[in-house]
Amino acid sequence: MLDLLYYATIGAFFTHELDAVKRHEWRVMPVLRALPERLGEQIFIWAHVPLFALLLWGGDGNPQSATRVGLAVFAIIHVGLHVFFRRHPAYEFNTVSSWALIVLTGTLGAIYLAALGLA
Repeated sequence: MLDLLYYATIGAFFTHELDAVKRHEWRVMPVLRALPERLGEQIFIWAHVPLFALLLWGGDGNPQSATRVGLAVFAIIHVGLHVFFRRHPAYEFNTVSSWALIVLTGTLGAIYLAALGLA
């Protein structure tokens, strides 16, 4: 059950990150938005290679691994970050689908922590 919850959480998170490219998320992020557009975009995209590798490799196995728990905690915080940045002029997550992915990821993270007995 915990494996399924973890992989559902990463699946929702990865799908949100696909949407994040479409929605130009780097334009909202404090460090990346200060860079030239093309550079910010490329850093945002390429930073996901090691991030996704870590989530797949580090999350494989132990249900209480720091990677799994870290993703679950971040998934919840991530919802708050989107609420905080929603009024930013460059914020483009303005569809039901975008918000469904954001909230789904946070919800799955919370369920994962609850299933571990950490919530």
